[in-house]
Amino acid sequence: MSANPLDIRLQRPRWNPVGSGISVRTRVRLAALVGVPLIVFYLSWLLNPTRIGQPVLYVLLVGAELLNVMQALGLWWTCAFERVREPKPPTRPVAVDVFVPRYDEPAEVVEMTLVAAAGLRGDDVRVWLLDDGDSDEMRRLAEMHGVGYLRRPVHDHAKAGNINHALPRTDAPFVAIVDCDHVVFPEFLEATLGHFEDDDRLAFVQTPQYYANGYEPGVPGAAWHQQTLFFGAIARGKDGLGATFCCGTNVVFRREALEETGGFPTNSVTEDFELSITLHERGWHTAYLPKVLASGLGPEDMAAYTTQQLRWARGCLSALPRVIRARLPARLRAQYLLSGVYWLSGWTVLIYMAFPIVRILLGVQPLHHLTAPLFLLHFGPYFLVALSTAALASRGTYTFSALTLAAASYWIFIVASLLTLAGRRGSFKVTPKTAADSRQPAAVAPALAAIAVLALVAVWGLAHSQDSATFNNVAFALFHISILLTGCWPALVRPKPLPLAAQPSAAATAVGTS
Repeated sequence: MSANPLDIRLQRPRWNPVGSGISVRTRVRLAALVGVPLIVFYLSWLLNPTRIGQPVLYVLLVGAELLNVMQALGLWWTCAFERVREPKPPTRPVAVDVFVPRYDEPAEVVEMTLVAAAGLRGDDVRVWLLDDGDSDEMRRLAEMHGVGYLRRPVHDHAKAGNINHALPRTDAPFVAIVDCDHVVFPEFLEATLGHFEDDDRLAFVQTPQYYANGYEPGVPGAAWHQQTLFFGAIARGKDGLGATFCCGTNVVFRREALEETGGFPTNSVTEDFELSITLHERGWHTAYLPKVLASGLGPEDMAAYTTQQLRWARGCLSALPRVIRARLPARLRAQYLLSGVYWLSGWTVLIYMAFPIVRILLGVQPLHHLTAPLFLLHFGPYFLVALSTAALASRGTYTFSALTLAAASYWIFIVASLLTLAGRRGSFKVTPKTAADSRQPAAVAPALAAIAVLALVAVWGLAHSQDSATFNNVAFALFHISILLTGCWPALVRPKPLPLAAQPSAAATAVGTS
């Protein structure tokens, strides 16, 4: 089988996690100087007891706003302490086991990953395909490209179990993990291994996850623009605060650290997140290198995105009790809590959508004698500064499409929260690597239902009353409809065929050069 010459992962990255110009640290600190007084201005107005309208709605509004304020302050705090590491080659020979875990991904996805991994530069690089799908085709693929092949008799605990099975069967002092949909660049090990020489308690070096398909329209582009904020300013800030956590791929571990913790935890679908907590508890340090050293594939359609987000949300939310119990410094605990609490933001979208509906149908609202101009006067400036901070921190890569996709996915976060509260353990599901060839309205059905309810209530309200309060709440309903519909739109249009990404000669050049 020959390598797929159309694989867009072979193209060199178009995104620089650091960028140029004024540092994010400076940008965010300036934004905070403006934003913090505006938060105080807004909350002092909101929390005035004379503002209380319907008590239950008021409590819901305050809770939603406090969650948003916490996220805004957390973003400012994190990004204000960014650290920018540089690639650091090792000064002495070192052996590395490179694990490529695979479950049911197709051969055309896996093969180029193996080709690239086999081409890694280093003194002693041992590549292993960890095949959890018991595929003889995968065995032949590994033999064809001269890499090791491991499969296990019992397929429990998904990716974590697969890696844990391989650890005692290999012995290099360092272990790199590369998902089977990522093409790693030849200099990956050269850029990361030198950092371990500076700190003998450094457990791992994490590098970005880059979506090669992130410049396609629709879900791939919106999903990638969400990632740029995290793997850009947020990840650098977490590194500056000593709070980098493992993201599952494109990472190099010190084997000693993995052995001390017993390998990857098997009680979570985000085993990398929980492993990081354990490592920090035991006094290990972590690092983030903001350089794209591998090119992967993000979700191609809405169904794949939903699968990915639900897994991440369930894993991070289920880890919150673990974070609270963990023996961590306050700084690290706060960083982990911020990462987990983000997945509660779907509730705020639901609460905000409910207010115009309740006001139109029942005539009650959270704030007493509220008018739209009065509310916007106090809320608008803070909201604009908080929103612009995301754009500033991402250097413009966090787009409107990324924002609307997150809003339209509010229901995923709610489902994950409810399943976590019910104690339902999630199962690991691989994100599909190929796009559907048809529309996917079912993947956004809850958001479409919200759009329908908002629209029907708005029409009903205008039919029964034309006062200013009705017009104001219809305007808020239309605002939510526009955001949700924009986020849902990629699932409602017929996908276009994927364009050709490379020719064979360009592919060979891309894999073989740095």
